[in-house]
Amino acid sequence: MQGRTINGLVRESIINHWDHPAFSDHNGQTLCFCETAEKIRQLHYLFKQHKIEKGDKIALLGPNCANWAVVYLSAISYGAVIVPILPDFHAEDIHHIINHSDSVALFVSEEISETIEEEKIRKVRAIFLLDSGKRDEYLGTDYNYLFDPKLLKGHSRNAGNPVTREEFNFPGNAAGNDLAAIVYTSGTTGFSKGVMLSHDSLAANVVYARERLQLKPGHTVLSILPLAHAFGCSFEFLYPFTLGCHVTFLGKIPSPKIIINAFRDIRPSIVFSVPLIIEKIHKKIVNSFTGKKTVKFLAGIPVFDSLINILLKKKLHRIFGGRLIELVIGGAALNPAVEQFLHKIGFPFAVGYGMTECGPLISYSRFYEHRLGSAGQTIRFLEAKIDSEDPYNKIGEIMVKGVNVMKGYYKNDEATGSVLDPEGWLRTGDLGVLDAENFIYIKGRSKNVIIGPSGQNIYPEEIENKLNALPFVQESLVSGESGKIVAFVYPDFELADEKKLNENDLQKIMEENRQAVNAMLPAYSPVSKIKIAPEGFMKTPTKKIKRFLYESYMKN
Repeated sequence: MQGRTINGLVRESIINHWDHPAFSDHNGQTLCFCETAEKIRQLHYLFKQHKIEKGDKIALLGPNCANWAVVYLSAISYGAVIVPILPDFHAEDIHHIINHSDSVALFVSEEISETIEEEKIRKVRAIFLLDSGKRDEYLGTDYNYLFDPKLLKGHSRNAGNPVTREEFNFPGNAAGNDLAAIVYTSGTTGFSKGVMLSHDSLAANVVYARERLQLKPGHTVLSILPLAHAFGCSFEFLYPFTLGCHVTFLGKIPSPKIIINAFRDIRPSIVFSVPLIIEKIHKKIVNSFTGKKTVKFLAGIPVFDSLINILLKKKLHRIFGGRLIELVIGGAALNPAVEQFLHKIGFPFAVGYGMTECGPLISYSRFYEHRLGSAGQTIRFLEAKIDSEDPYNKIGEIMVKGVNVMKGYYKNDEATGSVLDPEGWLRTGDLGVLDAENFIYIKGRSKNVIIGPSGQNIYPEEIENKLNALPFVQESLVSGESGKIVAFVYPDFELADEKKLNENDLQKIMEENRQAVNAMLPAYSPVSKIKIAPEGFMKTPTKKIKRFLYESYMKN
């Protein structure tokens, strides 16, 4: 990274913007950079008291908030490894991630803490609440204990005098290749993939953003994407913080209406969004504006068509608060009609492409360089190639290699070996082509993963495992249809016959199973319908369902 480290960028920004606002919770607390520095110092002291060492894992679980950001910065600047966990995960999956990651400390929001069972996370030495509240008299910090801090007995209760700008520093001396974060793309036992991201990976994403995006110190950012997801963490949090921007966290993933109201309150300089939000805003604008009779009549006349585009652009700009410089869309495929609309009205938007395994960025292009249908240009820290004999014309798997590619999957050599070759090339699982300037055009996915409405990874095998354990389910096959998840179930007909159940009885049981499995799944991946398959699915010699045989069956 040529001397640029993520910890160096963070420290430099804190010192340079000492008295300026850094983080705010929407309708809540605001922390200046100097207050952030003091909280980081307190947490470093706390880590030391608990004998947390360089390389130890610290789990972080809660909604987007200022304290979440402070814990993240404290961990990586101390030399520890942060393990951010999506708050949507089921309690059993959360326990599994904490254990699988070997986390020795846990920071958790009060609401989610009610689902944590201490006896199931034996390696954890202490649990702290993320929520801002009454100052803990024992610790001398704002992070309160959830259970007796036995390890601290006999130690001082505070970390000394407040830190000054001149003396502020980090104790850690992390190297670029050292592990900084383990980001889990899945929670369920047996399917856990803890993506190991190095300090260089985080730095590469931040440095590239600083070079190519247009934020400046003092600009405002509204954080609406999950911080435990690589997209939100790198671009709504780390990147603007290193520039001296003011980041406001919206908290739980909100509805489009709440987001629009927050845009008007915060008036962000840049917005990072998943396609779903933009598509809903687009639909609202188009329906309310172009549905008028006068507009319909004038839209076909070239002069008035240009005027309508100007008015639509102004209306969309007002929705984002009136100060927007750029809209960056990523995390899932953008609807081509929405892309065409934004291009037609001349709106400053860009489309990026990435995956957690790259921390996340693979490609991006500035809005005035964007090529319709592309996912942007390969970033300068990566090489990209297509696994085909004619990468410009024949579709093949997209492969990338570079400093921001993951170190591997934590404690999962088999999964690592299946995507990372000995030369460091990562198989993305996406299919596409390149052009002569290294713009990437994605044509589809080779993996089974289903992309959720806000860009979350949904793994059908996980849902199938849960379904297969429910009454009268022999086996199942899960698919994404038109943005919804549908399960095809081959029932245990032999047992049904024993119980003298008819077709209507089975349908009722499957509806009960649907509700039961949804109670075990994150909110972004509910099964919308269960369809009964008349016969069992064909399998490989190792008893895996031959999915490719059922693609047309599932679509129809």
